[in-house]
Amino acid sequence: MSGSDARALSRSLLDLCRMRKLTIATAESCTGGLVAGALTDIPGSSDVIDRGFVTYSNDAKRAMLGVKASTLATFGAVSKETATQMAIGALEKAGVDLAVSITGIAGPGGATPGKPVGLVHFAVAARDGRIIHREHRFGAIGRIAVRQRSVVEALRMLMELARGPQAPKKPRREAASRLRPRAARTLRGGTPVKRRRPPPRA
Repeated sequence: MSGSDARALSRSLLDLCRMRKLTIATAESCTGGLVAGALTDIPGSSDVIDRGFVTYSNDAKRAMLGVKASTLATFGAVSKETATQMAIGALEKAGVDLAVSITGIAGPGGATPGKPVGLVHFAVAARDGRIIHREHRFGAIGRIAVRQRSVVEALRMLMELARGPQAPKKPRREAASRLRPRAARTLRGGTPVKRRRPPPRA
């Protein structure tokens, strides 16, 4: 994924949010504000982007986003639970329509048992209550690459929520003649009615 991917996604996301009158906030840890930077790099983004939270430390996550100390102690900073609380916290603190959060291990250090370098948790939250979480294991591809890929994934997830909830597909209705075979006409007693054939023409 290159910077051009992030730029194209940023433009599309801003256009969609502008059309739907949606506002965005970001909550970033391992990306250090790169998502907000990609969006605000586009001229005219101020009518969509409200603010960005860079919460690198656990103290910042608690103080700025309201992540619970018990969540951090139990699951760690790089977890589904922390990412979800970060997104919800950004949504509530900023009063926006959409919020995204990123927390991960970009490397080269920081890995722990079960949490390797390249592990990143993402969450997006919408004002209507929709929340999506995703976990990506990019591997030890280098700090810059992990951060770049994380930016693109965050923008994609925001785009998904910005499009709105998907309406359930309606079952296709077939013609009644296809579903109901024609039954022979019967009298009340159950005797079939014989249809009279027209007399032959002379």
